[in-house]
Amino acid sequence: MREYTVPLLVDVPASANCTDTVFQRGEREPGKVVIRRKSGESWAAVTAGEFLAQVSGVARGLIAAGVEPGDRIALMSRTCYEWTVIDYAIWAAGAVSVPIFETSSADQIGWILSDSGAQRVFVELGSHEATLREAAPELGSVWCVESGALDELTAAGAEVSAETLEERRTARSGTDLATVIYTSGTTGRPKGCRLTHDNLLFTARNVVAGPLERLFEVQDRAGLLFLPLAHSFARIIEVVLIETGTVLGHTANMKNVAPDLQSLRPTFLLAVPRVFEKVYNGAVQKATAEGKAKIFNAAAEAAIAWSRAESSGGAGFGLRLKHAVFDKLVYGKLRAATGGRLSHAVSGGSALGERLGHFFRGVGIEVFEGWGLTETSAPSTVNMPGANKIGTVGKPFPGVTVAIADDGEILVKGRHIFDGYWNNAAATAEAIDADGWFHSGDIGELDADGYLRITGRKKEILVTAGGKNVAPAPMEDRIRAHPLVSQAVVVGDDRPYIAALVTLDAEALEVWKQANGRGGATLAELSADPVITAEVQQAVDDANRMVSKAEAIKKFAVLEIELTEATGHVTPKQSIKRNVVLADFAKEVDELYA
Repeated sequence: MREYTVPLLVDVPASANCTDTVFQRGEREPGKVVIRRKSGESWAAVTAGEFLAQVSGVARGLIAAGVEPGDRIALMSRTCYEWTVIDYAIWAAGAVSVPIFETSSADQIGWILSDSGAQRVFVELGSHEATLREAAPELGSVWCVESGALDELTAAGAEVSAETLEERRTARSGTDLATVIYTSGTTGRPKGCRLTHDNLLFTARNVVAGPLERLFEVQDRAGLLFLPLAHSFARIIEVVLIETGTVLGHTANMKNVAPDLQSLRPTFLLAVPRVFEKVYNGAVQKATAEGKAKIFNAAAEAAIAWSRAESSGGAGFGLRLKHAVFDKLVYGKLRAATGGRLSHAVSGGSALGERLGHFFRGVGIEVFEGWGLTETSAPSTVNMPGANKIGTVGKPFPGVTVAIADDGEILVKGRHIFDGYWNNAAATAEAIDADGWFHSGDIGELDADGYLRITGRKKEILVTAGGKNVAPAPMEDRIRAHPLVSQAVVVGDDRPYIAALVTLDAEALEVWKQANGRGGATLAELSADPVITAEVQQAVDDANRMVSKAEAIKKFAVLEIELTEATGHVTPKQSIKRNVVLADFAKEVDELYA
């Protein structure tokens, strides 16, 4: 078994908990700006002292309401300032937060509440409360932020002394439970991952001291969070930004990301690959609509070539000159669209792809891919400035060991490994073996320098009728990179050959329709349009170049709808629910083999 370890950098004290930094900074540096809160079209500064006062006020209110140490309190909200206040207030009161995606159905909410035993819930909006009441009509306390619940709690807790709060807060240590995060449930009922204060602090402090240290040395640094804070990826970044004193901004609506980037002007960004794909595809569509496609394509190729050259000794004079010209014509405008200060971003959740990684680095925004799961407190590996090996998900961060089992499965050890599944000892025993290795379910390779490359998902490996093992994820990522493609699902388990279901990106199609005289065409009509079919064929051909003939996609079908979270086919982090797709489109799959 091949393994690679990176030595520990920060040994978090056993007594530490996630609230320590908030309380210490609020007392020592009360005037330091730590958050910018969206107020209309502008950002209002929130100092460390003000943030501490709000967290303390809500925490006292929870204590006054009868919340006891270890109680689970659910939190259903978009990514907003109040989420962070509530998160830290729950911890300060000694309780355990249970995030719920604000897009969750009543059935999903009901399961999480019943399984976790949460009797109290925070919701952001009245519409969230209505869904919650449908899911659990007998639920106890429901605090609605939109209705002024935080002010009411703060007022109700005025009689709780500072000494009582401090005693409650400091009684929680690293081994105590901080949160129960439910997995997205791509293969059945979501399981609750128990994460301790030590899990989160060990991860945050070692990631910052190790691979991402340079990102937090920038003067006047700021980060924008727009991914759902109910997901472990955004959640650990929340902790990282609070721990480092980086100014934190929240965006509740994905449609506001572009203007918020320009107004907040972050130096740091967290996103999933689909966001970077949309940025690139949007730039392609805009250039095409303006008749500048040739210039943009040349600029993109120059950016990619320049980045590749940087990975192997540096670009020659001609390429450097071409890159400098395009920097003025194209790259500078793309950077300006992000606020002009963004130079680094972290991507996770699925594969970004080498081409996009090189493109963004060539443009001047270096994207560092990482890898991990909710069970590993989000990251286990990450690339780093000065040693970014594009196409991999980096090395283990300090204090973590990654190994490759004989069957190719990625195994992990470290203090970031979760405390087990809530109410599910059998699943815990299956995930963590007797030697302490967490079995990730992902398939990968470690190179000689300790960089990890993800090659597939153990449970998603397709085995054709001819016995050929095929990993669908890399081909799906390549197809999805096409500007007009939204999702791709490769099929072929127990079938004679590999095929694929493809959906179109409705947003990108709007630009395409105007440019191609199809203004009134519906998504269903375009799915059968020969010109669109030819475009998808190009994407499939590109994916097939990655694999052998036996693994290549022989047929594909363009579906008449998009696969989205609303249709139930995609998780909140945009992972495909493969079993749901295969069940709902069984007829279309069968027709591929007729």
